Amino acid sequence: MTHRAINFYAGPAGLPLPALERAKEELLDFAGTGMSVMEVSHRSKEYDAVHEEAISLTKELMGLPDNYKVLLLQGGAHLSFGMIPLNLMRGGRKADYIVTGNWAEKAAKEAKLVGGDNIRIAASTKEQKFSRLPFADEIKLSPDSSFLHFTSNNTVEGTQWQEFPKANVPLICDMSSDFMWRPFDVSPFGLIYGGAQKNLGPSGVTLTIVRDDVLEMCEAQDLPSYLRFKLHAEKNSLYNTPPTFGIYILRNVLAYNKSLGGLKAIEAANRQKGELLYGCIDRHAGFYKGFVTEKAHRSLMNVDFFLPTPELDDQFVKEAKKNGMVGLKGYRDIGGIRVSTYNAVTVDNVKTLVDFMEQFVKTNG
Repeated sequence: MTHRAINFYAGPAGLPLPALERAKEELLDFAGTGMSVMEVSHRSKEYDAVHEEAISLTKELMGLPDNYKVLLLQGGAHLSFGMIPLNLMRGGRKADYIVTGNWAEKAAKEAKLVGGDNIRIAASTKEQKFSRLPFADEIKLSPDSSFLHFTSNNTVEGTQWQEFPKANVPLICDMSSDFMWRPFDVSPFGLIYGGAQKNLGPSGVTLTIVRDDVLEMCEAQDLPSYLRFKLHAEKNSLYNTPPTFGIYILRNVLAYNKSLGGLKAIEAANRQKGELLYGCIDRHAGFYKGFVTEKAHRSLMNVDFFLPTPELDDQFVKEAKKNGMVGLKGYRDIGGIRVSTYNAVTVDNVKTLVDFMEQFVKTNG
């Protein structure tokens, strides 16, 4: 049997084993073609079936109404940071951004390169070192804003919006690190985007969901072709050669997610993982200190905590690796420990980690 590490990397991250096994079985002969899916034309009927299934499964799992388009793009969230204002801020439109962490701050910075002073910061928790989200009364929305941008889960800091901010304009959200972790009402959202490499698939695919009325705001005929959301929607994400292998793996992951019972089942597992991990941290609060200061803002995808000394942090990471668990070193600007418990991480994986944490505190506490 192939050895598999327990993978807690923040991204690229672990993928469900059945999705990988399916790829392994079809690697040299995909759909009876005698070729890998990486070798067949993106215009072939065999690849087209994969492309359409990935889009269809996204719509089904998320319960998307007919007025939403699913785009399979490239460039990651980084490219989307610029594409969004380039497409949506023509004619002097203004926009609000909520800054809650490293990636939210980068999104706002990129937007300002396009929109300048028309980008307003509706709220920021930078003064709190992004250790919490803004409270509702701290969010100051502009009356003439065309959209509100926020990041649903802060991968670096370990905060997550359990209840989304409210606005009278379309919500635009970077969901890179918690895409499809639970079902939710998409109707307030005009555009949702995220790199697949944390919760959905391999790096190289950017899943983007855009509502028709927001798509109509994209008056950008003078932009380079690839930067136009409308063009990708018109061409069904086949304007250029798409990342075919990444989309194939995305399809495999989504099909597996459906087989589990969809997003309700996935949410139940994610909440169980959170209860196990945060339960251990809270039981040993004198030894494991969480980074997030508000329990209601804790992420169920990325859990940050510190041990009493940096030396113990390093020892924890090394001993965990010896026990088959990788990816636990904290982000370089924060330090400590970061546990990324994306959808592909199982409840049993987290139980193994918690057992290790219990033993570690007995030995070193």
